[in-house]
Amino acid sequence: MRRQRSRGTQANLGSGKSPVCKIARFLIAILRLLTLSCGVWYFFAIGFDMPKKILFITPPFHAGVVEVAGRWMPLHMAYLAGAARSARLEVKIYDAMTKGVGHKEIEEKIKEFKPHYVAASAITCTLPDALKILENAKKINPKIITLLGGIHPTFMIDEVFNLSKSVDFIDFIIRGEGEKILLELLNALEKNLDLTSVKGIAFRKGRDIVKTTEMPLMTSEELDNLPKAFDLLDWNDYTYFIMPDSRLGAIDTSRGCNKECTFCSQRKFWREQWRARTPESLLKDIETLKNDFNVNVILLTDDYPTYDRQRWERFLDLIIERNLGIYFLMETRVEDILRDRDILPKYRKAGIIHIYVGTEAVDQATLDLFKKGVKTEDAKEALRLLAENNIITETSMILGLPDETKESIERTLKLATLYNPDFCHFLAIAPWPYADMYDDLKAYIQVKDYKRYNLIDPIIKPKNMTLEDIDRAIVDCYRRFYMGRLHELMKTPKTPDGEFKKNYLLVSMKLMMTSSFLVNKIGDLGKMPEEVEKYLKRLSAKDAK
Repeated sequence: MRRQRSRGTQANLGSGKSPVCKIARFLIAILRLLTLSCGVWYFFAIGFDMPKKILFITPPFHAGVVEVAGRWMPLHMAYLAGAARSARLEVKIYDAMTKGVGHKEIEEKIKEFKPHYVAASAITCTLPDALKILENAKKINPKIITLLGGIHPTFMIDEVFNLSKSVDFIDFIIRGEGEKILLELLNALEKNLDLTSVKGIAFRKGRDIVKTTEMPLMTSEELDNLPKAFDLLDWNDYTYFIMPDSRLGAIDTSRGCNKECTFCSQRKFWREQWRARTPESLLKDIETLKNDFNVNVILLTDDYPTYDRQRWERFLDLIIERNLGIYFLMETRVEDILRDRDILPKYRKAGIIHIYVGTEAVDQATLDLFKKGVKTEDAKEALRLLAENNIITETSMILGLPDETKESIERTLKLATLYNPDFCHFLAIAPWPYADMYDDLKAYIQVKDYKRYNLIDPIIKPKNMTLEDIDRAIVDCYRRFYMGRLHELMKTPKTPDGEFKKNYLLVSMKLMMTSSFLVNKIGDLGKMPEEVEKYLKRLSAKDAK
């Protein structure tokens, strides 16, 4: 009955046939107006509390060799995006590098998303493009707050700010390990707190550059619990070209390195400390990547995952126990491979199919100069042990030091061939301005353009060679080394592991010879070698069948 009366009353009020009805309609109109007014005021009130936006952008830089094998997910951006979410911002990642777009497309993305913050990260060779991103962001909207992190800005604060001095398009540099610093900086900016209390940043204050105290490195427990915004990545972009239908992910099992290699920037960035995540936390990330994003190939991004044998073996055991069907790519040091000779079968059983070990040189004097802490014969033995356990081997040789000669390069090539890795990169020494070796190399630097500090283009002019000599020598080393590898591949045993390795290497070599900087360099230097032409035709015929 109450419901019926209620419906009846509403009907009578709606008819408007009596003074009472007219008064009621007037009161309802007033209430509606008040409600609308409150709604408008509420909209404005919450508008000020609407989450601000931050856009993370990778520099649109391309270096040839690295991108031949696959399109790699920017793990650091997933971490930083997770930190920004913790600061209650709306977050987007635009991986311009992987998408193969340029600055025009980046500008369109900034205009479309309308961020309050734009953030980029830079190593030396990507610095010019990272700066261009921030400069364009300020042109689009001068109120955008720009953030820059990475190895080069961390060590070269004054230089980087001076590069933007005329138009002042860098607001903050984040120095070192970025997640915790970014979170505190964003909270300080949102709450209008004193910025000098935020550790690990640098910013301008008038004509001065303020550098706050260093942020302590995170503990292992903190690393285990860092949020990662994997869901913000466009997973269709990430694939390992060598393996058909693959989706390529990445995790870091540790951070830092406590070794003393003089050409390296990583150990200084991590303050010569090594911190490890627990195997259990790693397994959680791996299962997330597999179950939520269909990842089946994972790169271990850290420089030294195997330092603690007990932890590393526990990780292997967990992966074997779970039997997730994932392939792993990684790098580590020569001495750890020798140490682990008894558990190398576990490496392969856990799905580790490809390991890079940094030999860097084949003569002891150069290894000592680099402070590698290994013997030449150790590197050769480590590569042999990996091959014996059906693990793809990769290494590199650094060319172009001041005392380099054509004869020394020839010796390097011969010994690299004798070491017999599956892949060998012949790299031009890049004099990072913050590396220990920089002062020794400074007098020989001929190139100032940071975009060419990519380990491909020669930067150092040796005493008795030209830059062109080094450039040609690098190409020649690649050509001769891989032509020799082709003959070795024909002898691969016809076992499941042998066939896997053979197919893996054939696909890899085809990618290198058709897509990498090597093709462009050979084209610039003259006609494609006949042996390469024949090989490519043979591979094309095989693919067509």
